[in-house]
Amino acid sequence: MTTWNEELLHALLSTRGEEALFKKITSIAQDLGFTYCAYGMRTPLPLTQPKTVMFNNYPAAWQKLYQEKNYLAVDPTVQQGMRSLLPTTWSDSTSASSPEFWEDAYSFGLRFGWAQASSSADGTRGMLTLARSDDPLSEAELKDKSLKMMWLSQTAHQGMASCLAGKLMPETTQKLSEREVEVLRWTAEGKTSGEIAQIVGITERTVNFHINNAMIKLNATNKTAAVVRAVVLGLLLM
Repeated sequence: MTTWNEELLHALLSTRGEEALFKKITSIAQDLGFTYCAYGMRTPLPLTQPKTVMFNNYPAAWQKLYQEKNYLAVDPTVQQGMRSLLPTTWSDSTSASSPEFWEDAYSFGLRFGWAQASSSADGTRGMLTLARSDDPLSEAELKDKSLKMMWLSQTAHQGMASCLAGKLMPETTQKLSEREVEVLRWTAEGKTSGEIAQIVGITERTVNFHINNAMIKLNATNKTAAVVRAVVLGLLLM
């Protein structure tokens, strides 16, 4: 007998395209008792200007105001999601930090909500937010639904990252060879090409060949940038 998780996991991961996938996520959120649903994703690269994409079914006027006032920079739920992967429920303490933001959100019916961030091995960060206008989230409801909500958050991120990561960060579609990973690891440890050649047992020219290949794959202008990108994307992990 298939479980709720298995059925929805298949439904989510078999959906093609980010727009169709978000509609499915929204439908599941509404089944869980939430009118509104939002998903945002932030890439780890480029380091100076990470890319952010957002999907939501919020009122159009709130979406416009959110952009006009650059509320992404002060949204307390987004800031919490950047610091922690633990779920958070909107409360008096969260609303106290940005009164103008919350006053505007409440005026559009966004009064009660829950959010959780997720992270992929490649450093991509995502956050799912579920919200509604009426009925605070009681302890009983959270006890009953929190596992499903957390499951939806993680699975939504997995599906959306699969759809979007390659488009936003072409570097994630590249595969480094074992030797390229090895020389980048030693480079990360501060070793020169000559030192790496002695450690690995190949020529210095071959070391530089592998470093240059890695630089091309990672769209890096030098070996330091290649190492940083490889670390950020989790490509040097054992």
